[in-house]
Amino acid sequence: MNLAKVSANGQVTVPVEIRRKLNLKEGDKLLFFERSNGEVVINNASTTAIATAQRAFEGAARDFGVDSEEDVQRLVDKERYGQSPPQ
Repeated sequence: MNLAKVSANGQVTVPVEIRRKLNLKEGDKLLFFERSNGEVVINNASTTAIATAQRAFEGAARDFGVDSEEDVQRLVDKERYGQSPPQ
């Protein structure tokens, strides 16, 4: 358990153990959300955004036939150069 004190301005210093667990760096933003049982959870907003994006794109690679880095490069080349890259 970690304890933090709220300053007169509403500021809180996040304990070092929690900063490490959340991989927080200077300038990062925190996301606060309340669960249905009233518990408030704090997350690193960047990490949460990445996880949300990953869920949104889940299955997209399969839909585009991407199974390897070569497949990704093929798609990039197709967008850049048309059907095949210049020689």
